[in-house]
Amino acid sequence: MTRSRTARRRPVAWVIPVVCALLAVLAPASAVSNPAASTPGVDPAAGADWPTWTKDARGSRHNAAERRINAYTVDDLKVKWAHAFPRGSGQTLRSQPAVVGDRMYFGGPDGLFYSLDSKTGQTLWTFNLSTVDPAVGLAKMVRDSPSVANGRVYFGDGRGYLYALNQQTGALEWSKRLDTNPSARLTSSPIHFDGRIYVGVASADNAGGVDSACCTFRGHVDALDAQTGELVWRYYTVPEPKAVGTWPSGAIHWSPSGAGVWSSPVIDPVTRTLYVGTGQNYTGTEGDSDSVLALDVHTGAVRWKNQLTHPDTWRVLCADPKAPPGYCPGLEDDSALDFDIGTAPNVFTVKGRTYVGVGQKSGVYHVLDTQTGAIVWQRQLSSGDTTYSESGIQWGASYDGERLYVATNQGNPGALHALDPETGALLWTTPNPADGCSWGGAALAPASCLLAHAPAVSSSPGVVYEGSSDGKIRAYRARDGKVLWQFDTIQDFQGVNGLVGRGGGLAAAGGAVVSDGMLYVMSGFRPLYPSDKGFVLLAFGR
Repeated sequence: MTRSRTARRRPVAWVIPVVCALLAVLAPASAVSNPAASTPGVDPAAGADWPTWTKDARGSRHNAAERRINAYTVDDLKVKWAHAFPRGSGQTLRSQPAVVGDRMYFGGPDGLFYSLDSKTGQTLWTFNLSTVDPAVGLAKMVRDSPSVANGRVYFGDGRGYLYALNQQTGALEWSKRLDTNPSARLTSSPIHFDGRIYVGVASADNAGGVDSACCTFRGHVDALDAQTGELVWRYYTVPEPKAVGTWPSGAIHWSPSGAGVWSSPVIDPVTRTLYVGTGQNYTGTEGDSDSVLALDVHTGAVRWKNQLTHPDTWRVLCADPKAPPGYCPGLEDDSALDFDIGTAPNVFTVKGRTYVGVGQKSGVYHVLDTQTGAIVWQRQLSSGDTTYSESGIQWGASYDGERLYVATNQGNPGALHALDPETGALLWTTPNPADGCSWGGAALAPASCLLAHAPAVSSSPGVVYEGSSDGKIRAYRARDGKVLWQFDTIQDFQGVNGLVGRGGGLAAAGGAVVSDGMLYVMSGFRPLYPSDKGFVLLAFGR
């Protein structure tokens, strides 16, 4: 059923995992009970589970407790089960699973939210988003990834609703629409901390044509009571928009607007500070566009903020070469950049000093001092000069206590990079393999294929995981970037739920999840390779 290419092991490589297993058995229980506790700068609280988009509060996207999948065993991975989705026009997969114990949770492209057995793929329960709002269409899709805490599962959708479901039964405990703007949506994945849920709100208000009254939406970060869903505080990223005239079509011109929060927030539990990135302005230049915000988790008060690109005023019409003049003033002064910060930050500690890092669609990874917000170092990893600035850093990086792992998307080609967390020195770079479009399912549609890395990066000890638009999921050796294993997802899979699915580009707005000897990936994001079948969630194990 499958075709995969691997870097084959040397004949004696089997000795190393066997010795490691014996050492684990002989070691004192305290030495192996929580491997994350000995990983510098990595939050040990989450253990072996992957309960939220960033894995832990500090945003490491690293499972330090994983031991069965390592650099010597990763090429033994094979598909254990698949869950297929019904095909729908324009649908894509976005919702990275949360895995807690023997259960997993995610949203599908079909308006349903799922709980499955993480080892077998058996469906345990589903929740229909239409129960809350009967609106139909793509807007009701889950566009973010869930967080699981204290018996509840929290997630958002494309209509701006945030939900809390009972973890065991899927029963709705509460739901809140966080913004009344009809274009509001949640791609920011919620994070639970100390009895509250923190989430960002974005929108597609800037996607209208020449007749739209652009734009009235303003981004915000919300803190809600985890038990009731009641709003505790809200931080707006731009002042309230006002009518400042008309567009050439006669539609009202509102300004300032935008600076949506696509990024998922992270929290430093020690200082109780929330860090999050923001998007670009839709109109005007006022506010906190393209910024890193440091907010007090209790009150939402600003501790500091750093605007990394200014100005950046962009709407979708700016990308249309046929658009009439007057609708994108930023094109005239080169401020229409679309350099959002969609990536979740990484909070990490090196030699006693704590930093916050964040990638940007400009292709730059920035590291700031957590006390002041001052830039410590910056590293340009790609040019950021393709359509929609898609050569840059799209969704997220990983930190394993030794290195930062950052992927660039359409960087001709996209690549995976390892950086020194203290200095920003480039330790290694591995481009998306040049043959990615010439084998597997991508070879059947080479005109659609891209050598690009949209997903967030994930890691476990010794291994880094990144998916590609060529339909491959790859595992890289952490110390030097060598490709250890790759698997083509653009093929037919019989789902345990009775449907047949076929993968596509690896899902952006999320990444691979590693938990308890299993690797989980969503396949079915842009580019949409020709198929009459739905997309798939794949579970790999040894």
